Amino acid sequence: MEEEEYDYESLGGNTSMTQNALAGAMAGIAEHCAMYPVDSIKTRMQVIQSTAKTAAKEAAAQKPTTIRNLWRGVNSVVLGAGPAHALHFATYEYCREYFGATSDGHHPLASAAAGACATLAHDALMNPFDVVKQRMQLRESTFRSIRECARSVYSKEGFAAFYISLPTTLVMSIPFQSIQFSTYETFRKLLNSDGHYDPKTHMIAGALAGTIASSVTTPMDVIKTLLQTRGTSTDPRIQQVAGFKEATAIIMERYGLMGFFRGFKPRVLTHMPSAAISWSVYEYFKWIIKPPTISSEKKDNTISL
Repeated sequence: MEEEEYDYESLGGNTSMTQNALAGAMAGIAEHCAMYPVDSIKTRMQVIQSTAKTAAKEAAAQKPTTIRNLWRGVNSVVLGAGPAHALHFATYEYCREYFGATSDGHHPLASAAAGACATLAHDALMNPFDVVKQRMQLRESTFRSIRECARSVYSKEGFAAFYISLPTTLVMSIPFQSIQFSTYETFRKLLNSDGHYDPKTHMIAGALAGTIASSVTTPMDVIKTLLQTRGTSTDPRIQQVAGFKEATAIIMERYGLMGFFRGFKPRVLTHMPSAAISWSVYEYFKWIIKPPTISSEKKDNTISL
């Protein structure tokens, strides 16, 4: 009996938007949940404190941090990451094919452009959930549910608080995702030139892509964190910060250039394995929900849909 062949490399074109979205949703939830405690530590390290709170902060730092409070706010990520990553990967696959990144050879610019388009869709949906997540990740947070946190933010700061960091988020995320997608595709093709499904390749390529992208964009992440957590600060200047320029000035004045790399290590330690998990899960679900296999004899006479 002749063995059937399956062209894994053509998955992007053969799978439907629904299948790509489902794979992306699974990847997003797995990625964020697996590394959530480390992300909480990163957020706490990036928060800018007022001078008056320095002593209290140092005293609080001596208290043991429990595993339970490091998971606080994870429900917001699960609620937002599923739909946001479904939209993210579905958009990426569509734009990747549209820009010609699926053709033979290396196409880093096409992959980067597809990643940028996917980021615009993802961040517009995910930003409010990210604001709630970061508020709940703070050590001093007393919110017991994401609903309570969201209502508090809305009542005290208005609807704009959920999107005040969006411009900064996009300035960070577009380069981040462009770098991640282009480096992932490059490493994937270098490590697996045949294009067949190989979990080890997806994991290594994903880890390398996540490391490079997170390292380059850490300064923008610090600014984003300040904007998203401003409402929890007792510093009047931080509470009134209105955008990217003011946030940058505060960080520069208080910490200098090194202030833009606060939380660098946990950020890289978060994105390296989370990107490996995300790409591995995404590629795996694309593989298991593949369309019916086509025999090698019939393949030449069949038009892929």
